[in-house]
Amino acid sequence: MADQLSRVFSALADPTRRDIVARLTDGDANVSELASSYDVSLQAISKHLKVLEDAGLVSRSRDAQRRPVHLEAEVFDLMTKWIERYRQQAEERYRRLDQLLAETDATRSTEQRGAS
Repeated sequence: MADQLSRVFSALADPTRRDIVARLTDGDANVSELASSYDVSLQAISKHLKVLEDAGLVSRSRDAQRRPVHLEAEVFDLMTKWIERYRQQAEERYRRLDQLLAETDATRSTEQRGAS
């Protein structure tokens, strides 16, 4: 899992690849269709797609002469679970910090009233 997550996050580190993934959320597209949005060669888009494919984010199939690129959405479930685990841990830390701050404020208020 960690190796695949590393490949996924590495692949998504590039803004062009993130944009390609965002484009594929609208549906499958071929290399020419994807390349039309960028000022780069078909070869450059193919290289980006290869990185995304190696990370498991996209797959390519044969449909006669067309080779549509398909977004593999289940990979996002893997990422979401990983992110969610750490989000929950962070929220728990913030809850404990909030509780500690509230207790500190209450103690200060009590001490100030006692000093008056």
